[in-house]
Amino acid sequence: MESLITFISGASYGLTTVIIGQPLDTLKTRMQGMSSSSATHIVKELYSKEGLKGLYRGGLPLLVGGSFMRSAQFGVSAKAREVLEKNNFPRYTFMNIDSNVLLAGISGGVGRAIVEIPTDFLKIRRQVQKDNKTKMSFALIKKNILDGSMVTFGRNTILFASFIVYVDLAKQACSAGMVPKILCNEDSTNLTPFAKGAICANFAWLSCWPFDVVKTQRQSGNFNPNISAIQLLKENAKQGKLMRGLVPGLIRSSIANGSSMVVYETVHTHLSRVFNVHRKDLL
Repeated sequence: MESLITFISGASYGLTTVIIGQPLDTLKTRMQGMSSSSATHIVKELYSKEGLKGLYRGGLPLLVGGSFMRSAQFGVSAKAREVLEKNNFPRYTFMNIDSNVLLAGISGGVGRAIVEIPTDFLKIRRQVQKDNKTKMSFALIKKNILDGSMVTFGRNTILFASFIVYVDLAKQACSAGMVPKILCNEDSTNLTPFAKGAICANFAWLSCWPFDVVKTQRQSGNFNPNISAIQLLKENAKQGKLMRGLVPGLIRSSIANGSSMVVYETVHTHLSRVFNVHRKDLL
């Protein structure tokens, strides 16, 4: 039941993220996967042609897949932590980082990637289309749906493992009185849900942003498919584009992940009380 509650809470996190953050995600994705246009130009162009609907391009596949994606990352990480502890897996600590927390985060990242690869392919292709009326053929989807798989696995492993580690370090920092009280919960054992979602997610994104740029480019279909992810990474480095789309990306992360964490905590706490279940997740 505890695992089911964590999966349901993760799904609520994912739905909230899409509803709140999709417009800024579309902006970030078009900056990374299309051209060198400025953020302002992209917003004006999309809004003038399609209105608010244009900023929610690609939202449908993410609305469906996003709930499963977040459900997978939180549910798998919690289950992995439970298995590690039940089997007395060797545990180490380095710079206050618990090896079990890190391994659970990596597991959650892999779980998320399995769901996210096809979902994000459909989302990104819709977001970068110049004409909203153009439809993707089944043959195109079948041929390219696994584009960017390896870089997605790499990015997600770093992203979610970093997020879980930062959450754990934040708990330690709050308990030690190293964090301003306004950012901590009432008993100073953790960050408030919004601060936890916003701050920890932003640090996690900063840990892997160049890989997100390459992932978007591989899935967009606007770059040479014969160029490897490593080559794309090098080319972006030469052109100074490794942090392309960072500003709208972090603004989106702050608002969407902060709000989503509030929803996650509310759902998880409520369901845990209703079913009299002890929380074992990492958050």
